[in-house]
Amino acid sequence: MSQNDSMNPTLQTIHARRSVRLFSGEDVYEKDVETILRAAMAAPSARNNQPWAFVVVRDRTKLNTLREQLPYAKMLDKAALAICVCGDPEHRHWVEDCSAATQNILLACQSLGLGAVWTALYPEADRAAAARTALEIPQGWEPLCLIPIGVSAQSPKERDNYDPAKVHADVW
Repeated sequence: MSQNDSMNPTLQTIHARRSVRLFSGEDVYEKDVETILRAAMAAPSARNNQPWAFVVVRDRTKLNTLREQLPYAKMLDKAALAICVCGDPEHRHWVEDCSAATQNILLACQSLGLGAVWTALYPEADRAAAARTALEIPQGWEPLCLIPIGVSAQSPKERDNYDPAKVHADVW
């Protein structure tokens, strides 16, 4: 980060964000969940279609069911909640739009001092089916990902992933 970047709170949040897979088990305030969802819905979407819906999962039985059925969601045992980001596949750019909403969720969690991790459901049919069944997601909606959220029980270090070899000026 440049010296100016270190003073910018948005850039600080972006650079500090890490995938958190170890949670303390502490609860997350409902006010914070609403803040996170407001951030999700502030994401850009093609033609402002906003083809998303969100399932907030706090029920421990459902979280445990998802933990058992999803290979990369074992951290749900201590997460306070999870948000399943769903999209309407009738909209051509639903994956991109819901991915932008997901990134906003992750950044909102970071800025609130919470941990979170993106666990993919789509395009894995078995994972999407597990979420669809456990969360009673209606036909016509596709679960994109499940985001476990909670108070972090780890302190992931910031790292700089900038790689100038991946940047091309004007042409490849």
